[in-house]
Amino acid sequence: MGGNDRPALGGDLDWTSVSLIDERAARQLPGGSTVVIGRRTLVTPLARDLLREAGVILRRQEPRPARAQVPGPRSPADGAATGTAAGRVVVGNDHGGLAMKSAVLRVIRELGMTAQDIGCYSKEAVDYPDYAERVGVLVAAGAAAYGIVLDGAGIGSCMAANKVPGVRAALAYDLSSCQNAREHNNANVLTLGARLLGEGLVEAIVRTFLTTRFGGGRHQRRIDKITAIERRMRGVAP
Repeated sequence: MGGNDRPALGGDLDWTSVSLIDERAARQLPGGSTVVIGRRTLVTPLARDLLREAGVILRRQEPRPARAQVPGPRSPADGAATGTAAGRVVVGNDHGGLAMKSAVLRVIRELGMTAQDIGCYSKEAVDYPDYAERVGVLVAAGAAAYGIVLDGAGIGSCMAANKVPGVRAALAYDLSSCQNAREHNNANVLTLGARLLGEGLVEAIVRTFLTTRFGGGRHQRRIDKITAIERRMRGVAP
């Protein structure tokens, strides 16, 4: 994704066709530049920090003027959370989690939420870090409220997703661990071991994850410390 060769908009770089700006893309932008991005372009938290340090200014594309419309009757779905990031759950899996994914998608829809299935879609062997990363990036960028990743054991996906800044991924293997992850740790990504859990338990864990509220209070102070560690460590890794 090259940035320097993109056309200019009145002297600004035109990145309106880019759907996601992550760390790799951010490092391609020249310091001190102004970049026009699309109205729906997602920018990861780490990318924002890098751009701020480089003096890069992001400017959203101006919205198109709305055409006048005659008000009509509202359908029951108008304004429902299912059409927003607040009601969106992004689901990813490797080949080991493929068979169990249908149960996860079913629970999400039963709760009235929107499921975004990013694959994989076949039994051909793939690498779980690729899907865990993509789920994590979408959650961290605000495109979805929650993420769920399924692989054989759930452990590797948890490790991979937690490398994405802004992600708090938790591996849950029963209802108590799942409830604790949400109530105490405000986990925003759930990983599951599809080959170690039965379908009924997976459904119950997903339902618990998506309906349990974060407790706040003393727990928020501890989450803030986790975030502080993440920010400090960004300057340590090469």
